Amino acid sequence: MSRRELTDDALRAGVYLAVGVLLVAIVPDVANSFSVDGRPPPPPPAWEALLILAGACAGLVLRRSFPVTGLVVAGTVAVLGATWTGSIHIGVSLVCGEAIYNAVLYSSRRASVTITALVGVVLALGALGSFAAAGTREAVLALLGLSLLLIPVVWAREVRHHREATIAAEERAEQARRMAALDRAAAIAAERARMARELHDVVAGQLSAIAIQSEAALTLPDVDPATQRRLLEAVRAGSVSALEEMRAMIGLLRAGDAADTDPDADARAAPTGLDRLDSLLDAGRASGLRIDVDDRRPPADQLPAAVDLTAYRIVQESLTNAAKHAPGSTVSLRLARADGTLTVELANAVGSRRGPDPGGTGTGLLGLRERAAAVGGTVRAGADDGTWTVHAELPAAVAARARVP
Repeated sequence: MSRRELTDDALRAGVYLAVGVLLVAIVPDVANSFSVDGRPPPPPPAWEALLILAGACAGLVLRRSFPVTGLVVAGTVAVLGATWTGSIHIGVSLVCGEAIYNAVLYSSRRASVTITALVGVVLALGALGSFAAAGTREAVLALLGLSLLLIPVVWAREVRHHREATIAAEERAEQARRMAALDRAAAIAAERARMARELHDVVAGQLSAIAIQSEAALTLPDVDPATQRRLLEAVRAGSVSALEEMRAMIGLLRAGDAADTDPDADARAAPTGLDRLDSLLDAGRASGLRIDVDDRRPPADQLPAAVDLTAYRIVQESLTNAAKHAPGSTVSLRLARADGTLTVELANAVGSRRGPDPGGTGTGLLGLRERAAAVGGTVRAGADDGTWTVHAELPAAVAARARVP
């Protein structure tokens, strides 16, 4: 306990002592008396009453630091005073009531229940003792006098109940706040991961292609004007495409809560899909790749927007990686749709790049796996007998409701 709390307890004990002294001075004969012959004993001398009162008030100094000890002190002094003088003055009764209140309120849960039960036992024994010693009338009077001890018990139990309920509510609120903070952090992390994937696909892929095409324009010996123009046109087309996709992504981020309330908002904001496959293949060929396409999809094939975008990103990332790590190689692209599944497969010879590396973060394949998983699909990638293969299977049911990852 703090020094201020200890000081407050000492002041409270002093207030009860002052009230008790005032009651002893004004109504010295108002007390609970105990006698065998039925006649109340005479009031004790003032100094005896004040001594008993001071001893009982000493227990109130411990009201919050050691509430049970304080009750034992006040109760022991009251019992000894009753044995000595044959009565308990009303001032001492008030102090004992305060000690009981403190013990029930500030002690442990088990001690609080035990004290409540003991007060009930004291009431029953006091009534039975008075009945056996002086008859029914004295028993009723003693029970009425002792029943005053129930008031601090009931009051303390009620205050304790409200305090425990308040603490429990605060703990639940704190737990809810922590859970909300964790959910908010998880949502922020997921959104950052999503933005990182978008930036990687939109910026890194296009810039890698631009870097490769620019390198070719700078390093090829005796480049004829037609070839040089074709390379520059490919660089410009890649730049324009990257700008378009960046504008679409910025518009999606500015949409705010609209993307959360409308499941198709992301898909409408994303301009890319397999309908733009030809321009993507032209950019890959401009990077020096030879691309063979085996498109077995049915005519006018309709895909969920999220699946369409994911398939496009898989082809884009795979062509970018082929241009980086196996420049000039032949890439086989196969597209097929059967039994509600869209299959995308790209294969090229594993090569070793010579010359400057356009750079990379190494997170492209991880991003593709995350994209495919977000729409319920899978992506496998690896080398086998000198061939690097990317194989993806995506759900292609038009009725599927999927969010753009």
